[in-house]
Amino acid sequence: MEQVRREEKTDTVRDAEEEEEAERQRVLKRKQHMEEMRRQKHRVQILHRCILGAAAALLAAAGIGVCALIRAAVSGGEVQSAPENSAGMERCLEKVKETFRTVGAGFRKDAAAGQKSAVLSGEGEKTGSPDGAQETGGGEITGQPGDGDGEVTGQPGDGSGEVTAQPEEDRPVVFEASPTSATEGFGEEIVSQYGILIDVASQTVLAGKEYHAGISPASMTKILTVLTAADTLGIRDGTEAILDDLFTMTIDITDYSYVNDCSIAGFQIDEQIPVRDLFYGTVLPSGADAAVGLAVYTAGSQEAFVELMNKKLEEMGLAETTHFTNCVGIYDEAHYSTVYDIAVILKEAADNPFCRQVLSAHTYTTAQTTQHPEGILLSNWFLRRIEDRDTHGEVLCGKTGFVNQSGSCAASLSVDGNGREYLCVTAGSSSSWQCIDDQNMLYEKYLPAL
Repeated sequence: MEQVRREEKTDTVRDAEEEEEAERQRVLKRKQHMEEMRRQKHRVQILHRCILGAAAALLAAAGIGVCALIRAAVSGGEVQSAPENSAGMERCLEKVKETFRTVGAGFRKDAAAGQKSAVLSGEGEKTGSPDGAQETGGGEITGQPGDGDGEVTGQPGDGSGEVTAQPEEDRPVVFEASPTSATEGFGEEIVSQYGILIDVASQTVLAGKEYHAGISPASMTKILTVLTAADTLGIRDGTEAILDDLFTMTIDITDYSYVNDCSIAGFQIDEQIPVRDLFYGTVLPSGADAAVGLAVYTAGSQEAFVELMNKKLEEMGLAETTHFTNCVGIYDEAHYSTVYDIAVILKEAADNPFCRQVLSAHTYTTAQTTQHPEGILLSNWFLRRIEDRDTHGEVLCGKTGFVNQSGSCAASLSVDGNGREYLCVTAGSSSSWQCIDDQNMLYEKYLPAL
């Protein structure tokens, strides 16, 4: 009998290991597919910019020629190659050249990123592949699969030069969590279509459902918004003087929020708002006005700020499965993530003391201004509604989200009675209350009783 029990235990362990390996392979394939979709969309965007830029430059050149003809007709003279006309034409032609140089560089960068991704994902050597070397000038990828030492020889596009993949030891260390033989799926009582519960200390997945599948992250995006702003502005403990700097709300920002039917903090045009209040306004009421204001203050424009957000994703090792096009969470096909990635982003944000303070605030009153003499009372309704539930601990941080394509979703960080932290992210629930119920049931089931 003892022999039989040992054999059964061995078979169980073997089955668990095979299931873990199968899951890793499925995750790898999903990541490769999402990266290829991102590269294809990027190529189309570059091509559109090329066409628009060239057209604008050529129209400007044609305009100069027309002006010369008009001046000649008015003066009754001949069309002369005036110095200013020549200079203008040269500037326009140079603009066309610069446009194509920029586009070429974009294609080279995109192709190199695709080749490097192939090396790091463990695909081995590729020569003249449709997605990589062949498309970019016949470059060759060498190096052992997945060892981080792969080298891309052949500058994409011109057949010369060399790009070397970043060594494994030089890449930033980021939080990672893995499933184990004890990892469970969600029970039927959990309505959310996607979700994950992570034990932070052991970096293990306690339970999950489709947690590497692509989702629209909705306003969970704003977790990265406050993290990127804090990191860029050098904010850590909340005592920095820059938090008292004032930002003037603009009509462009309020119109953007209105047109896109976004939730708002309630700031008004020309209202002067402390930067600190922009952080709280971004998270507690999920205010698009505050989020875009924070982006503009930090980087000069939302577009420039989104570039910083995606750079942050690269630093965290999430760029293959998460990409953002706005700082608010407005739906866009190119704006995507996974519940696993959102959990990693929340962990990173919670490691910043000021971001943790913002994400854990249940209420906050903004500064008194001319437009709001008593300030604005902001509330994090997720935290206020779940605080009375029995989660076998305390939910410290929380950020919700909703767009039609994501359903109700939320990301939270909780602590049990022993001070051990857990990350929970769910998406695709039927309502905001059901989203809270789902997270409550997950915490209650997997956290030790107090």
